[in-house]
Amino acid sequence: MDDRAEIREFLASRRARITPEQAGLPAYGGHRRVKGLRREEVAMLAGVSVDYYVRLERGNLSGASDVVLEGVVRALHLDDAERRHLYDLARRAPAPTRARRRAPARRLPSTLQHMLDAISDAPAWIHNGRQDLLATNRLARALYAPLLADPRRPVNAARFIYLDPAAHDFFPDWERTAEGIAAILRAEAGHNPYDKDLTDLIGELSTRSETFRRHWADHNVRQHRTGAKKLHHPVVGDLELNFETMSLASVPGLTLVIYTAVPDTPSADALRLLATWAATQDQSGPNLQEHQP
Repeated sequence: MDDRAEIREFLASRRARITPEQAGLPAYGGHRRVKGLRREEVAMLAGVSVDYYVRLERGNLSGASDVVLEGVVRALHLDDAERRHLYDLARRAPAPTRARRRAPARRLPSTLQHMLDAISDAPAWIHNGRQDLLATNRLARALYAPLLADPRRPVNAARFIYLDPAAHDFFPDWERTAEGIAAILRAEAGHNPYDKDLTDLIGELSTRSETFRRHWADHNVRQHRTGAKKLHHPVVGDLELNFETMSLASVPGLTLVIYTAVPDTPSADALRLLATWAATQDQSGPNLQEHQP
């Protein structure tokens, strides 16, 4: 990404969504020429000069202190994911004079696969920041059978959502799911701007999906920590599942995800049926061991 353009467009898009009323400013009558807050209003709310804030919004976060950044966070009502994204943009090292080499592939520790295999009653898998599925247990392979039908490895959730027509059936709320995955990739791009595989993925999605281009242009960012998901599985039907995520200390950059269903619900029954179906399948699972953390 172009760092200055990313900063400029991110701050401008956040400013455009905040009304004076939301910011606690007096509501003056008459037509406003800009959508959302004016730069001078953000500067006042952030406690900086107008000239300094204009410099920030033009893409120059170099030297911005935590006090300044927190002022911008408050003024623009940034959530946790957006705050982290702003700090990532501010803390980026200067662009290198030569392209960074891609890190050599490493094998996922076998202990992590053993951990996944020990989780027998819930779908569990590990992914990286690009949303590559790197390892799964048997129930996760059964749940994500539509994704794993793609022979390309590693399987990528964003590629499936935007480029595979089957995703529209698998995710009943497809538009919201697609917006969310684009926001997760945007946050990851801010955190790891020199990840060539991520850059290639974003380029591929931008080239092949008009919807992704639209979602990417929104400059939304999101963190995927906990929540609920609705899925429609081709074998067991509709599922409403809760998920929790945790970072893996042994391999930085990787995340463990576990899905569960509320006991004594149709979704819990569907998960049990899925486990029975999975046991009848000859599923050795994809070769997910080679990865870029």
